[in-house]
Amino acid sequence: MNLPVAFIVLLAGAANLWALLQVVAALRRTHEQMRRARTLQLLTAFAPAIAAAAADPRALLAWQPLAASSRSMFPDEFGVLDRALGGPFPFSQAQIEQAHSRWTADWLAWEQAHDSEYKLRAARAAAALAESGGAALRRAEADAVEREKLERYQARYGEYVKVAKGLQALMSPGTGN
Repeated sequence: MNLPVAFIVLLAGAANLWALLQVVAALRRTHEQMRRARTLQLLTAFAPAIAAAAADPRALLAWQPLAASSRSMFPDEFGVLDRALGGPFPFSQAQIEQAHSRWTADWLAWEQAHDSEYKLRAARAAAALAESGGAALRRAEADAVEREKLERYQARYGEYVKVAKGLQALMSPGTGN
């Protein structure tokens, strides 16, 4: 092979290598832009979850499974968010524990209000019963207040236990973000 042909082959090879390096660099930039876009989409997608969980601890039970699935599908993006926010995104262990504490405090407040409300209603029903001299209608009304009190308590307690157990499960190792 003569020198000009070898030079042309070498020049063509260098040009091909340069073009290949440009393609690789463009693919890397595109990949990085897509990763950043997915990270932003995740941040945007879970913003309502963070707000909902702050307003109502039950929202954690709805959003946490989605967060865990998303975390397994996009570990790099969640890693970026975790580092940027200083903890697991979208819910830290502290946020889950705080939600559990709030749920329990809300339950205790509701339980006290429920008890006060029905003590008053029971007292009124007892007074009406006494004034009536034991009339059957007034006795039925007094019994209805007691049944309603128990039914409302049982329904609310069932919900309390279900949510409390769900939040406790999220606090257990291996179920977090």
